[in-house]
Amino acid sequence: MRMIDLRSDTITQPTPAMRRAMANAEVGDDVFGEDPTVNLLEETVAERLNKEAALFVASGTMANLVSQLVHCARGDEVILGDQSHIFFYEQGGASVVGGIHPRTVTNQPDGKIDLQDIKTAIRTDDIHFPKTSLILLENTHNRCNGCPIDADYMNAVGKLAKSYGLKIHVDGARLFNAAIAQDVEAHNLVKAADSVSICLSKGLAAPVGSLVCGTREFIKTARRARKIVGGGMRQAGVLAAAGVVAINEMVARLKDDHGNAKTLAKGLAEIDGLSIDPDDVKTNILFFELTRSDITTQMLAEKLNSKGIRLLTSEPNKLRAVTNYHITLNDIDMVLNVVADVLKSL
Repeated sequence: MRMIDLRSDTITQPTPAMRRAMANAEVGDDVFGEDPTVNLLEETVAERLNKEAALFVASGTMANLVSQLVHCARGDEVILGDQSHIFFYEQGGASVVGGIHPRTVTNQPDGKIDLQDIKTAIRTDDIHFPKTSLILLENTHNRCNGCPIDADYMNAVGKLAKSYGLKIHVDGARLFNAAIAQDVEAHNLVKAADSVSICLSKGLAAPVGSLVCGTREFIKTARRARKIVGGGMRQAGVLAAAGVVAINEMVARLKDDHGNAKTLAKGLAEIDGLSIDPDDVKTNILFFELTRSDITTQMLAEKLNSKGIRLLTSEPNKLRAVTNYHITLNDIDMVLNVVADVLKSL
C-alpha cells in the first residue's frame, strides 16, 4: 500500500537530479574550507539572499543555535514569539549551550509579533535585567498556519531593532515558500536581517542541511560556533551537491505545493466533523480542527494511517497536513475521499 505522507515536508526524498549530483560531487575537507561543492553552495545561497557570505550546517536547529551564539553573550536575552519553532521545538538549546535567556511575546495569528509588544519587551539598562541583544523572527511561521511574513513588516522590525541597537535573526526554514507565496524575491524579505537561516531538506527536497547567511565577519564567527557544537563536516560536498540542485531547480515549483494545500483545505472544509477556513492557508502548511467529541485526533490519525494516509496530530483537537514534492492533485483527491469515508465509519 502506497503511503501518502502529509506529516511534514521533511519527509521528501532527493530528486533524480540530486542523486546524480551527489554521486558525481567533487569533494574536499570542508573544515579546512577545501570542499569546492560546499563552497559553491554557500556562495550560491549568499548571492540569492543578497548577503555577504553563508555557512553550510547540518540542520535548521543548528543554524538557529549557531546564529544566537554569535549574536549573544552569556546572560543576554532574545525576544521571540511564543509560538516560534526556536522556542517550541529546539530544546532550549540557546539556554543550554549559550546561557541565552528567552523572552517570549505573543505571536499574532499571522505569525507576526506586534511592534509595540517587541518595544515593550526590550529591557532598559538596569543591573537587575538581562541585556536584550536579539530579535528572532520566523518566516514562514510553522505554528501560525504556515503564514508568510511580508517585507514591510520585516523592514519595520528592522527599523525598530536598529533604533535600539539590536540584531535580528530570521528563522527562514521555509523562506522560499514565503517568497513564492508573495511573488517576491527571497532577499527582499531579509534586507533587515543581520542573519538568516534557510533549510534545504523541507520543501526543497534535499536530504540534509541548512545554511546561515550574514556578513563575512558574522560567518567567520559562526564557523567557530559550528565547530563547538560538533557541526564541522568533512567531505560534505556529497550533501551540498543536492543543495545546489535544490536552490537552482526546486524553488519555483513550491507554488504547486501551495496550490495543493489550498485544494486540500477546500475539500476538508466540506467534510462533516472537520473545520478549516481555506482562506487561512497561504503556503504548504494547514491545520484543521476535529469538531466531533466522540472521537479523538489520535483515533482519527491512527485509522487514516491504516488506510495509507499520514497526518500529524497537533493540539488536542487539531491535525496538521503539509504538502510537499511527492504529493500530487490525485493524492489530494484520494486523501479527501479516505478522510470522508473514515469519519463516516467512526
